[in-house]
Amino acid sequence: MCGIIAIFRSTLSQTDLRKLLIDSAKQLRHRGPDWSGYMVLGNAAIGHERLAIVDPESGSQPLTTKDGNVILAVNGEVYNYKELYQQLQTPYSPVTGSDCEVILPLFEQTTDPTVFLNQLRGMFAFVIYDKTTGQVFAARDHLGIIPLYMGWGADGSLWFASEMKALAGHCSTYRQFPPGACFHNNEIKQWYNPSWATAVDRPTGPLSLELVRSHFTKAVERRLMTDVPWGVLLSGGLDSSLVASVALRLHADMVAKHDDATQMWFPKLHTFSVGLENSPDLKMAKQVADFLGTVHHSYTYTLDEGLDAIKEVIWHLETYDVTTIRAATPMYLMSRKIKAMGVKMVLSGEGADELFGGYLYFHHAPNADEFFLETRDKMLKLHEFDCLRANKATSAWGVEARVPFLDADFIDYVMGMDASHKMTEAGAKMEKHVLRQAFDTPENPYLPKEVLWRQKEQFSDGVGYGWIDALRDAAEAEVTDEMMGLAQFRFPKNTPATKEAYRYRVIFEQHFPQPSAVDTVPGGKSIACSTERAMQWNEGGPETIRVDPVSAVHHTCVTQPLKSELTALDVPFLESMKQPMQPAGRRWINRLQVKMGHQQQNERSLNELCPPQVLCWKNCTHRICRNS
Repeated sequence: MCGIIAIFRSTLSQTDLRKLLIDSAKQLRHRGPDWSGYMVLGNAAIGHERLAIVDPESGSQPLTTKDGNVILAVNGEVYNYKELYQQLQTPYSPVTGSDCEVILPLFEQTTDPTVFLNQLRGMFAFVIYDKTTGQVFAARDHLGIIPLYMGWGADGSLWFASEMKALAGHCSTYRQFPPGACFHNNEIKQWYNPSWATAVDRPTGPLSLELVRSHFTKAVERRLMTDVPWGVLLSGGLDSSLVASVALRLHADMVAKHDDATQMWFPKLHTFSVGLENSPDLKMAKQVADFLGTVHHSYTYTLDEGLDAIKEVIWHLETYDVTTIRAATPMYLMSRKIKAMGVKMVLSGEGADELFGGYLYFHHAPNADEFFLETRDKMLKLHEFDCLRANKATSAWGVEARVPFLDADFIDYVMGMDASHKMTEAGAKMEKHVLRQAFDTPENPYLPKEVLWRQKEQFSDGVGYGWIDALRDAAEAEVTDEMMGLAQFRFPKNTPATKEAYRYRVIFEQHFPQPSAVDTVPGGKSIACSTERAMQWNEGGPETIRVDPVSAVHHTCVTQPLKSELTALDVPFLESMKQPMQPAGRRWINRLQVKMGHQQQNERSLNELCPPQVLCWKNCTHRICRNS
């Protein structure tokens, strides 16, 4: 991962402009600690902080055309650059081995930049400056996997930067640059307009398990383009385990084809996991790693270490979204350990839940139209949540995360199929059953059955159930009821609804006090990662406690109308629930009993009440327990 910064139309002298450029670029150096490159051209300045992944010896930036007139600074990767060189109308001889250099001839040889942007397969944010015409061009990848911000200085200057911290002290206003868009002829234009994103009716494409498997395999293969040590983030859940399994098969082919395997950085695939001691993710990740035969690195962190990192995490993430911060903190800590090993690139499993409707609340989708609309909205908002988390939590330590599930071609196929194929059919099928079935090949298994058909875990739950408790307890100790009562006056925009959200908002505004900063973070109601639309799927509306009705997969579950906070859930009702549950459900019941003044049950009786095989309560939509 790299960091880019660009300033145009500045009124400063070239000496002062260079100083400003360097000072701003330093705010991004964690993203690219390997080298710095700066250019000042009249009233324009472009900087690049490099993380060397491809061609580490000669691919320094900013890049220029051979005549020096067009300057390019890129953060990201173009996986199909070799094919693009071959397709150029006018042959071009690269000066470097950088995959990003192909953007220069593509830009020069087209009159409509949206054409070549749609040809790129990768993740990117870049800025181009033509010093002969003064033209400024900027673009961000299809879903905003790579961050980009845009700002305006008081002197009329125009800024672009990989993170808003580089703009915050210098721009009067700034904003996120939209994903799938470009800045061309002084206006922002949308270049990524896939049919699934613009269709009035839901797509009705057929389902082919073989195509799901082949498209995803191609997506992983593209992301193995690297000249440095790499690995896979492995939580033991379905998504990351499939990434690891497919990567392992491709890696074995690479080793077999290599003239001297000892010259490869890692002749064996390395995988990484993180969690509290004895957490579910650590256990499952080791099981998958043992099955695959990877060199596995299992990292543990303590609650204190996680809590100590929160302020730094918020500074790096540039958000106050509760779920994002919860999940990013373990990832942030793990990335530091990964970098200490000399690893610069990792594959990660973000995007599968949005593509296939993998969150447990999708069981409540009333029909295929609603299911499709929800997946579409989730995909188009990934840049505000999971993409932001994966990119910034890893780049905080100079590690690049690549996300095969968000490959443009794979997305087109999965989003183009009829959403009815993905639905759980009133609980008769497990969530993401299409993806599971595509890789359920008993004759040559990708994963153990118990992993391939493991139920969805939120990352912040999987790393250890005590993590969420600790975060809520820390907020309870810092934020008083009186402060919460006045929250709407202190924070009229996106008013925090919980003490944990209040705490993160305070920390965020300590780092970024400018009014523009608040507007870069999304607001709105959500339950279990849903959009506001999906909150209406439950019969009786969002104020209904609904446990997933997933018969034949998650066993029988219960619906209990909400009367008033906890009084609606007395102990006899809780003890009457004999259906199986996993630890999160048991912990949920335990907390409610404590809050209602009842003695906490011991481990033995709790296990008797709630056998740990299956979890139903993880998707409870009650406003008390939905963040449990």
